Amino acid sequence: MYKNEFDNHIRNKTVSNSFVFFGESHFLIDMYTKMLTNIEDANILNYYHDEYDFNSAKAHLSQGSLFGDRNILVIKSEKKIPKKELDTLLELTHKNGDNIFVYAYYGSDHKSYNNAKSFAKTQTMNVRFFHPKEYEAQNLLSQIAHEKNVNIDKYTLSHLLKIHNGDIALCANEIDKFRIFDREVTTKDVDALVYGLGEINLDDFTKKLLEKKDFKEDLQNILEHGEDEIRIISALTSYLTQLYMFNIYIRINGAPNALEILGYPAPKFVVEQKAAQAIKIKPAAFYRLHELLLESELKMKSSHVDKSAILLSTLIKLQKTL
Repeated sequence: MYKNEFDNHIRNKTVSNSFVFFGESHFLIDMYTKMLTNIEDANILNYYHDEYDFNSAKAHLSQGSLFGDRNILVIKSEKKIPKKELDTLLELTHKNGDNIFVYAYYGSDHKSYNNAKSFAKTQTMNVRFFHPKEYEAQNLLSQIAHEKNVNIDKYTLSHLLKIHNGDIALCANEIDKFRIFDREVTTKDVDALVYGLGEINLDDFTKKLLEKKDFKEDLQNILEHGEDEIRIISALTSYLTQLYMFNIYIRINGAPNALEILGYPAPKFVVEQKAAQAIKIKPAAFYRLHELLLESELKMKSSHVDKSAILLSTLIKLQKTL
């Protein structure tokens, strides 16, 4: 089923006690997992990434709680659970109506769980979450802002979404920053507090830099639109730090894992793009690049300097170092 149908079940209080969540929006998968398992005094067992162990998961659902509380099992993984094991866990969940089991699948192979026949013989609700449309994203962010007592209208939330290229997870994390205001948040407040690392023009600009393409026209455009030189340096430093983390992880493990590198499950195309960029840069080069950017940022923070000239010189040196 899709989100709208599932929301109707929640409103009508006709939800099951076992769920398989999957799809393109990891933010919504996380949100609904938290919503359905946030039960006071529950006996909850969480598995992340490669922590999953079938025997202990089965034991958790099989045992009776010492104090008569609910047993909740949550498995979050990019890897599929073997079908026989998943069937067993679902069966155990249904034997006890107080049990709750949520399998949050972050992988990209949705065929197994997008088939109505997959769970036809069970009470399980399999829900596919697509990326929210703009108006849906605005409504979700508005709800989050309301819960955190942040006064912000949908026009300003739309501005925030544009800064982060529609990434609702990044936008949701920014809401906390606006709690410092005891008035309505404006677009100027958003610009002042949000770096906007997801902004599309800055993202394209960074790609051009790393590919050693001519960036001067893009740089002029970014500066003309009010971007600060120090913030550009900070954004580049953060981006390169992520690439360095990808580089190290791939060298050790052979393949990237966004959950372990970034702390959240990024879209597959983002992971592949950053992995491809990361492995092109040697570890020693990362050190020189960070040193260059940090020294330039320090110079810019000194008084009576031409920040634009320092920025241009730094970016030219950066491309030569790659």
